[in-house]
Amino acid sequence: MLNRRHIRIKVMQSMYAFKGTESDDLTKEQKFLLHSLDSMYDLYLSLLALLTELHKKSKDHNEKLQKKLVKSEADKNPNSKFQDNQLFQLISSNEMLQDAISKRKLNYWDLDFEYVDIIFKAILKSDLYKNYTTETETSFKKDKQFIIEIFTEIIAPNDKLYDFFEDKKLTWVDDLPVVNTAILKVLRKLKLTSPETALLPDLYKDDDDKEFAIDLFKKTFLNSSKYAEEISEKTTNWDSERLASLDGVLLKMALCEFQKFSSIPYKVTINEYLEIAKEYSTPKSSLFINGILDKIVKEYQSENKHLKAGRGLM
Repeated sequence: MLNRRHIRIKVMQSMYAFKGTESDDLTKEQKFLLHSLDSMYDLYLSLLALLTELHKKSKDHNEKLQKKLVKSEADKNPNSKFQDNQLFQLISSNEMLQDAISKRKLNYWDLDFEYVDIIFKAILKSDLYKNYTTETETSFKKDKQFIIEIFTEIIAPNDKLYDFFEDKKLTWVDDLPVVNTAILKVLRKLKLTSPETALLPDLYKDDDDKEFAIDLFKKTFLNSSKYAEEISEKTTNWDSERLASLDGVLLKMALCEFQKFSSIPYKVTINEYLEIAKEYSTPKSSLFINGILDKIVKEYQSENKHLKAGRGLM
């Protein structure tokens, strides 16, 4: 689920939260980072819980139509294609998934049911719904495509849902794009014969990624003063406020990768932090960071310091 860029973003946020200060005991700080990373899985499960609630809502909606005192022909025989959707049923009946949601107490939608109503009404009004319910052919492939389309076009971009998650946990705002992409990836791969574990992917691609997160945080944290000094030496017209800002944190992390992660090419590190700077820092930050890092890399290469190992490494 997690990619390396988002791991870097989480490390950056943790470093910034603790102002990049050094400490002999990193237990508290490391716990903060790992909790922040783990909370992404909570967001993932919360969104799948929302899909489960939408499935329930479709059933309740049809039952209410049939119980109306004055019913139209459509009310007497409501379209059940939405509630019979095979992918919805696969998600709702997945015991491992529902148990994980329950254990983590992530089904917020019982109390915050108005958000389920908002999404459900938006679906009913959509052309996607109209086209889906009037389609005569039924198949798991078409059912899956419908859920993917409503997730992409209605659920993921919904502003009210975005505000809801922001209120629940501020860091989830940054996590939503990554988690939404992960959900779509999981849904696209699902088959009727898929095991229950297919809906419960690992948070980290492998152990190396988790180790990368911890090592990047610890090594940047423990060498913060040294990196700050090295950065200052390379900047004759230094804006002192930048070192205490997000730019300073990103530069320190980049230096850590230069010096402590020999298998990561300089070019990869520079590109990653430039993209993060564009998204999270000031408009001029990427140019500033690029200039500093380029100067440092050229010095390393001329002095044969911190050489990179492997093929195609800059």
